[in-house]
Amino acid sequence: MDAVHILACCAEFSLFECVNFELLMLPDIDKLCLAEQVAQMVVVRASGFLFDHQIQYPVWEPPAVTLQHWVQDLGVGGVILLGASAGELAIRTQQLQNWAKIPLLIAADIEEGVGQRFAGATWFPPPMALASIFRKDQKLGLYYAEKMGAITAKEALAIGINWVLAPVVDVNNNPDNPVINVRAFGETPDEVNQLSSAFIRGAKTYPVLTAAKHFPGHGDTAVDSHLDLPVIPHSPSRLAEVELSPFAAAIAKGDGFRIASSVDAVMSAHLLIPSWDTELPATLSHKILTGQLRQKLGFEGLITTDALVMGAIANRYGANEASVMAVEAGADILLMPIDPEGTINAVCTATESGRISRSRIRQSVERIWQAKSKISFEPVSPIGFIERTAGNDALNTVVEILQQSQSIHGSPLALEQLIHTIKLNNASGVDLYNMVVVDDLLLCEFLNKTAPAITLPTKMGYKTQIIDCQTQAISNIEANHPTLLQMFIRGNPFRTSAGLTKTAEGLFKKLLITNNLQAFVLYGSPYVLQQFIPLLPAEIPGVFSYGQMPAAQDSALCALFGM
Repeated sequence: MDAVHILACCAEFSLFECVNFELLMLPDIDKLCLAEQVAQMVVVRASGFLFDHQIQYPVWEPPAVTLQHWVQDLGVGGVILLGASAGELAIRTQQLQNWAKIPLLIAADIEEGVGQRFAGATWFPPPMALASIFRKDQKLGLYYAEKMGAITAKEALAIGINWVLAPVVDVNNNPDNPVINVRAFGETPDEVNQLSSAFIRGAKTYPVLTAAKHFPGHGDTAVDSHLDLPVIPHSPSRLAEVELSPFAAAIAKGDGFRIASSVDAVMSAHLLIPSWDTELPATLSHKILTGQLRQKLGFEGLITTDALVMGAIANRYGANEASVMAVEAGADILLMPIDPEGTINAVCTATESGRISRSRIRQSVERIWQAKSKISFEPVSPIGFIERTAGNDALNTVVEILQQSQSIHGSPLALEQLIHTIKLNNASGVDLYNMVVVDDLLLCEFLNKTAPAITLPTKMGYKTQIIDCQTQAISNIEANHPTLLQMFIRGNPFRTSAGLTKTAEGLFKKLLITNNLQAFVLYGSPYVLQQFIPLLPAEIPGVFSYGQMPAAQDSALCALFGM
């Protein structure tokens, strides 16, 4: 059975048709003091791992005692998680909910499926891969986008995540975009409108929240807002035609058939847009968040900031002042403030002084309450085809849900449709090298000793050499053997691909000069591919894959080797 027919076997039903949830009982807002109300507007970053020694980003991720204080004593409204296996995360989210007096929003940036962040779950190709299918077969592209949303939501709930920080609805019309890139559903408003709306429809068949990002559109930038403040120079008419179109589509109520497809939250972008506000970035601009998003587009859901620790905000505004300004602008959720306790105190002080009205705070908490009433806070959600029995072990249930989800779609989103290849006629009797180029080996979730990029060439007689461009110079790399060159290059937050592309191009040319480039595989950005295609002789086989995850490596290399 091919992947399309396997996907068709996925249950075509709404969770609400087969499961009855008790109504979530939230406290009367008026019974919360001001600090408790403001705390509900704060979502903090934490490690998905259970123990302090496993924390990967100590600048952002607090130790357990601090996290428990934020959740239990301050009463923050939510937590955004990164890291750990899916099984571990199911335990972590239960721990967090047990600490909380008011049920938490538990969020994750899972734009490419739960497995993108949490090992063991499904990891899809990046959203731009779907655009390549959509251009050939719109119906199939939309079908995959909707299934991607549904499977992501299903697996998220299985491990306690109730807020999927996706889809990205930026129109990536700038090939030099270092941060959006393949995270976007396409390069035109029509592609992004249709595919992101389909993703939302799929996700909304389960009781999770979704988030369209990054308002009003981060696609036409050449600066990473994690590092600095990009400027969008376009006119209001151009913004309306291109950047705003996918947000309008995501916000639209739909026809009311079955599950409403409108997005639950919109995430702001840390961008300066002079045609709307010459002074303040969108995240801190009342003209943009309230004037454009609330009033002109009519959005009634949650407005969340992008992470307030990002350089575009953190490097220009005081940590606590930025949070106050974001609330003034119209934000309901303050995501990842540098100092959560200081943020709560600063917003309270601004409210008590009259700078921010009490009604403004109440409006945000009311929206948060409305959002929380939509979602499931079950520690392990009874999703899929599992019948809950009295003795069901929670972790076994999580594992079974993930296994079922992955068997439903086989290779994620029919990977064979995303691999463009010419098969390799392997040489014999010579030393063969498998050079794998990455920009930072320590941050490569997709590469280890069991990854197909390593194991499959090894089976074919290749000796593997991993080149970490953070630590190795191209000039020191031998190019005297027939070489299979595999490169992992895409836009990544905090890490522009420009330097890596230049380094990789140097190695590519070195192998060409010595006549030792036997085959070339690129995983990641189609924009980088366009830079290499003119250099690749017709007789040398090449493979391109949008996905970098192990499933994509396996599909690409099996095609290359004719397996």
